[in-house]
Amino acid sequence: MVGVNTDGLIVVDKPAGMTSHDVVARIRRLAKTRRVGHGGTLDPMATGVLIIGVNRATRLLTYVIGSEKSYAATIRLGESTVTDDAEGDVTGTAPTSAVTDDAIRAGLAAQTGEIDQVPSAVSAIKINGQRAYKRVREGESVEIPARRITVHRLDVLDIRRPEGRDVIDVDIDVTCSSGTYIRAIARDLGTTLGVGGHLTALRRTAVGGMTLDAAATLTELEERAPDVIGLPLAEAARRSFPQRTATEEETRILRHGGPLAAAGIEGPYAVFDPSGEVLAIVSERAGRARAEIVLSPA
Repeated sequence: MVGVNTDGLIVVDKPAGMTSHDVVARIRRLAKTRRVGHGGTLDPMATGVLIIGVNRATRLLTYVIGSEKSYAATIRLGESTVTDDAEGDVTGTAPTSAVTDDAIRAGLAAQTGEIDQVPSAVSAIKINGQRAYKRVREGESVEIPARRITVHRLDVLDIRRPEGRDVIDVDIDVTCSSGTYIRAIARDLGTTLGVGGHLTALRRTAVGGMTLDAAATLTELEERAPDVIGLPLAEAARRSFPQRTATEEETRILRHGGPLAAAGIEGPYAVFDPSGEVLAIVSERAGRARAEIVLSPA
């Protein structure tokens, strides 16, 4: 582990009951720096992978936010809630005895691939400058326009009918694009089947190539403090981007803001100096590679 006020990413296994901002505040205290941010909000109910950037690594979070994400989740059919998850009050119930396993699988299959999804009304999306969840809590009726998202994979792991309850619990595993609401998948499945639905459990298992295997709990991070960085800046860049190593002359040019000759690498990629330190994230256009963000301190 590295020392105080260094730069890097921390893969946190977020506990239930905390907001992403709560986790950021905790890491600020542990790492003894104010320059901390997160790479994609998790609802308080949700657990799992939350990527935290410290110091210069906060500049990588723009790319982290856009990465595809994976989740394990449980949908409850037969009950609708105001928030589309278990944190909200139940707004309606319906009998589920006529709902078949095949109908459940078909309803979820219809939500795979590129689809237009309406986010949950109780979300952080801004409508006319104000968060949607705030408008809902103030009693307003909120309509959020649909967004094009991609559900790369949606596997049904189990379908359960709890004894003594007229509900169906469906365990799913999902890999999807940034901007996908798993709560909305639950809501829309319930709507399709005519019984209502909401999310009762959500665990994010991966963000891009960073998985729960690399995650630490807040308790574990507190035991390490102040040496809490899990992925130093160069390693974080190697895991997140294609790579290119610059010559000494190219290193000098890039550090002074100049462009490099294109190397034919698609998308943004990380450029490293000959010693292995990351210099910048660049993208190519018109035969030149220009820095999108400069990470070298000198």
